[in-house]
Formats: sequence, C-alpha cells, structure tokens
Amino acid sequence: MKILIAEDDFASRKFMLRFLSKYGECDVTVDGMEAVEAFKMALEMNEGYDLVCLDIMMPVLDGYQALKAIRDIEKEKGISEETQTKVIMTTALSEGRNVTKAFELGCVAYAGKPIDTAKFENVLRKLRLLEEV
Repeated sequence: MKILIAEDDFASRKFMLRFLSKYGECDVTVDGMEAVEAFKMALEMNEGYDLVCLDIMMPVLDGYQALKAIRDIEKEKGISEETQTKVIMTTALSEGRNVTKAFELGCVAYAGKPIDTAKFENVLRKLRLLEEV
C-alpha cells in the first residue's frame, strides 16, 4: 500500500509515520499544498496513493482545501469514485459540522486525535486496505 501523510505537527507526523509504515510505503508532507503537489506527482508517475491521511488544521492549505484539490485532480484525470484514493481526515476537531464538511468534500473516514490505532486499523480493514484478520 502507498500512503501519504499530511501533518504539520512533528509529534503527530512521527506517530503516524511509525504506525502506518508497517502497512506500506509512506510519504510525509507538512502542509496541505505540499500534500496536493505530492498527490499530483504520484499520479503523474503512475504511482498513485492508496491512502491519504490529512490533518485538517495545516498551514498554506488546510485539510479541507487539500481534500477538495485532490478530488478535483481525480475528476480531471477521469478517476471514478469507486477507484478514488481513500482519504482519512485526522484531527482534534470532532464537532459535527467539521465531520459533515469533511464527508461532503469526499473523505471516507474521520479519525479523532489522539489516534486510536485499533480503531484506525479497523477502518483500514473496512476500506479493504488491510486484510481481514
């Protein structure tokens, strides 16, 4: 599995990298703009991401803006909704309107911080990114 982690907080970034690297190759970005650029570059090299983890509160572009840009790129490239990259929003913001907005923009799951690794792994299984145990 190829994974993109977009996280501006060093400790969270390090945690996500350590946690997810056992499941595949991880690339890490520190803001939303860098995440969108990495996503675009990976598609151009025919090495698109299977999973993108986006923090919502990031500099330059926030997670919502990055998610919208990623979905727009997929539309431009003719990528169907069924084959779109799975995007999980990771954030300390758990208010209903934040969750609703993220799903409206096309995320497939929402993980509150601190990340519960067992729950996160269950989500990855439901998304068929991990084998069922």
